[in-house]
Amino acid sequence: MHLNPYGTYAVLLAASLANDWPEDRDGIEARTRDFGMTMTFLAQVDDLVGTRAVIDEWLRVVDAATPELRSEILNRQMRDAAAFPQLVNHDDEGWHLHYRDDRQSLPEVLGSVIPVGTALHLTTRGVTRLGRCAAEPCTNVIVDVTRNGRQRFCSVRCANRAAVRRHRARGSGGSSR
Repeated sequence: MHLNPYGTYAVLLAASLANDWPEDRDGIEARTRDFGMTMTFLAQVDDLVGTRAVIDEWLRVVDAATPELRSEILNRQMRDAAAFPQLVNHDDEGWHLHYRDDRQSLPEVLGSVIPVGTALHLTTRGVTRLGRCAAEPCTNVIVDVTRNGRQRFCSVRCANRAAVRRHRARGSGGSSR
């Protein structure tokens, strides 16, 4: 049985959608597949708008100023999408828990999977392991899955850009911070 099928993949999926919004509903569903979701979603006219609202609401968790505020927002999101956990076996995934009702729309499923996955990520990895890229002007979301818990940049490119800035600041007599 999978003990945590929602953790890392759900929060990485949310960050991927936040950082690189797909052009259409098919792009969102393809992204869910890229991150390991196997279920099919019945198409609804408002899937694109509804999923964007889920991601925008999730970004409030990312941008919360304190762990307490982060947990308050996340707890409300989980409460609003609450369903009794269900033991299920589908699509050759093996037995695992679903924290959502069956036959929900794409935004409804993501509206329950993403908060639960985020909560599991934050409780197992650390409540500060979600944020924004530290390389200005980048605003991409980072999900810190590193061993040491010190990821500050969304990509090698942003890390290098920040290092070049610090180096130039030191060379011109400026502050490195």
